[in-house]
Amino acid sequence: MGINSADSRPIYAQIAEDLKEMILSGELQEGERAPSTKELSEFHGVNPTTSARAMTLLSEEGLVDKKRGLGMFVSANARRRIREERTRQFARDFVLPLKREAALLGLSDEDIAKFMSKEEL
Repeated sequence: MGINSADSRPIYAQIAEDLKEMILSGELQEGERAPSTKELSEFHGVNPTTSARAMTLLSEEGLVDKKRGLGMFVSANARRRIREERTRQFARDFVLPLKREAALLGLSDEDIAKFMSKEEL
């Protein structure tokens, strides 16, 4: 996890994305307590308001649930939801442009598959 000053996204969004990656990788399990605002602030060296905003974003996306007096916990199905969104994003950002370019070049899906299986081009 870490803040990238070259990243144009707000710091709270970067923190939220780091937490999503932790959930996706299994480092943070469903039902497990998420890091507190204080823990996130200390780790990243940011204002607690910034960390709270990251947690609010995850809560709004239904990825964490607040348990009064206990903190925030990773929601059931959070990993599946993140995986589904990332899969859609991957298709939109990489697969569709790849297919458009391949069509312009007259390449078939089989041609693309051959490229994908090669370690070197």
